[in-house]
Amino acid sequence: MTTSSIALPSFKRTPKKMKNKKQSSPSIKPPRAVDHQSTQLLIIPAPTDPNPAPILPPEFFLVDSLDLAPRLLGKLLRRDDVVLRITEVEAYRPNDTACHGRFGITARTAPVFGPGGHAYVYLCYGLHMMLNIVADEEGVGAAVLIRSCAPVSGLETIQERRGQKTDKPVLLTGPGKVGQALGLTTAWSHHPLYTPGGLEVLDGPEPENILVGPRVGIEYASPEHVSAPWRFAIAGSAWISSPKNTLRPP
Repeated sequence: MTTSSIALPSFKRTPKKMKNKKQSSPSIKPPRAVDHQSTQLLIIPAPTDPNPAPILPPEFFLVDSLDLAPRLLGKLLRRDDVVLRITEVEAYRPNDTACHGRFGITARTAPVFGPGGHAYVYLCYGLHMMLNIVADEEGVGAAVLIRSCAPVSGLETIQERRGQKTDKPVLLTGPGKVGQALGLTTAWSHHPLYTPGGLEVLDGPEPENILVGPRVGIEYASPEHVSAPWRFAIAGSAWISSPKNTLRPP
């Protein structure tokens, strides 16, 4: 369950400059992002990078959601100035008693049955916007929930949308937090994530190791689906939601 990816430019610290009293104006500081493995702030490439990560093609998503889920780890979500690295996901499949598709095609679940690579955004508990990436062929009814991310750029916009002035993992560890950080509403359902503009999924570095475990908050499902190891996360990342003790190497 791996896929080739184009590595992003490596992050480098900017060396400290010596003070110069003759300097007429202060230097412009580049944007900052948070390291995916810690909360250390790092310099990131400028938005005018001549070799940006490419948008993933539609074919990338036309696979079983259980295959797509781990392949999405390390990929990037981009909307406006906000770029997030996907660090944790859950797969939801056809005939899965935890999947919204189990209700069939309704006004709410219709996006799940759309073609792979489209967004499915639903409102949870009347509060949280949950972003899912539709998987497989049209009519199948499968998707991958984006549970957690790490910020790559647009930290100030993320903090403003989240209402939290922090760069700690609490900022983005949870699906509702991801939806809020991206400024999503249910109007984004059906949006093709492989077209330029709006909300996009970009290629990104594949993680060296991953963790797997049962999905979260699906106690209503049948026992075999409650215990199914269909939750995936980047090993060693601090940007993973609770509970973490149910995740193990595959």
